[in-house]
Amino acid sequence: MTSTTEQVGDFADLAATTLLRFATAGSVDDGKSTLVGRLLHDSKSVLTDQLEAVERVSASRGQDAPDLALLTDGLRAEREQGITIDVAYRYFATARRRFILADTPGHVQYTRNMVTGASTADLAVVLVDARNGVIEQTRRHAAVAALLRVPHVVLAVNKMDLVGYEESVFAKIAEEFTAYASDLGVPEITAIPISALAGDNVVEPSAHMDWYGGPTVLEHLETVPVSHDLTACPARFPVQYVIRPQTAEHPDYRGYAGQIASGVLRVGEAVTVLPSGRTSVIAGIDALGESVDIAWAPQSVTVRLADDIDISRGDLIAPSANPPATTQDVIATVCHVADQPLSVGARVLLKHTTRTVKAIVKEIPSRLTLDDLSQHPDPGQLVANDIGRVVVRTAEPLALDAYADSRRTGSFLLIDPSDGTTLAAGMAGESFASQARTTVQADEEGWDF
Repeated sequence: MTSTTEQVGDFADLAATTLLRFATAGSVDDGKSTLVGRLLHDSKSVLTDQLEAVERVSASRGQDAPDLALLTDGLRAEREQGITIDVAYRYFATARRRFILADTPGHVQYTRNMVTGASTADLAVVLVDARNGVIEQTRRHAAVAALLRVPHVVLAVNKMDLVGYEESVFAKIAEEFTAYASDLGVPEITAIPISALAGDNVVEPSAHMDWYGGPTVLEHLETVPVSHDLTACPARFPVQYVIRPQTAEHPDYRGYAGQIASGVLRVGEAVTVLPSGRTSVIAGIDALGESVDIAWAPQSVTVRLADDIDISRGDLIAPSANPPATTQDVIATVCHVADQPLSVGARVLLKHTTRTVKAIVKEIPSRLTLDDLSQHPDPGQLVANDIGRVVVRTAEPLALDAYADSRRTGSFLLIDPSDGTTLAAGMAGESFASQARTTVQADEEGWDF
């Protein structure tokens, strides 16, 4: 009979081999959308009517061959300009793995879109035009991938056909990018020479680059050992909803529903409810209408506790042996995504997992210059696409993990309380920026926490 430990391991292994989330990034005209279109086309993931529509549009423009970039550039403005503006999500599968990809924009003013696309990615494909080499935007995308803790980065040196498929050109670009990304802390970098337009080393090996003995892009995507084993992390269970049917059949039922963010929950385990700090024991776990003894991330379950504790949406249930620290002073790196600036003293809402609390931006110690990773101290505010350090004081304690330890429970959003606009995406804990703090003064309008 299979043990519960073996079941957890089997589930993690299955997740790791069946689904990969990845994002593409690169400067304008580096060929991101063409690469994605080539992946979809050559892996037989394009429907006949989609391909026919692309062929018609391409023919109307006088193009001899279908423009595969049109498979991802869905906005009218994108098709007219031949650029990517929005994040285009596509889903496809091969016999070896399922994929969720995000084709992100290349313009500097759309850095925030790359943050959106790469925030949940297990792998980032950074394209470089072989004629131009590593440029400012390439370094920017590498830095964003490093800040977001994307574990795998692929350098796709595109348009090799336009440089005569020269090995020396590829080697020089790969060496420069690898050195830069390694300094940023990217754990794994794989360089692949390709021609997205001609299909070289995208799905099929290139006949023009016999000097390259590595995998094609698709082969690497299918085989990269991406870890989805969230069960290895400490258990975190944000409460989304309290279930109290109060029916004749279930007069005393009280369950706490949500999705396990990480780790494993077991019946009989001692747990702590945060931020209150009250303790209890897991009396039962309900999954898909049945009682189970064990549940693991990312399952959605209902947890029942042995004690009657006041628990509501936004509370976090964690093992008493390893709970996260609670704090009202959040020090983090944020990417500002709104058009209106984020200034010192701004009153915001901070949304962390299922919990939303009032907060004040107490300090903005620095703004990061992604080109060379230098710090601009005390900028006073962050504008759209800026990445900087902030110190936020919350009205209530939050159970935050460091983003380096958990991308799920170490991330948060800053929201405009007046209209619900998302202002910034935050990553708690260490980053490239200085951790220095200065003394802040009390707020005079009742938002001093």
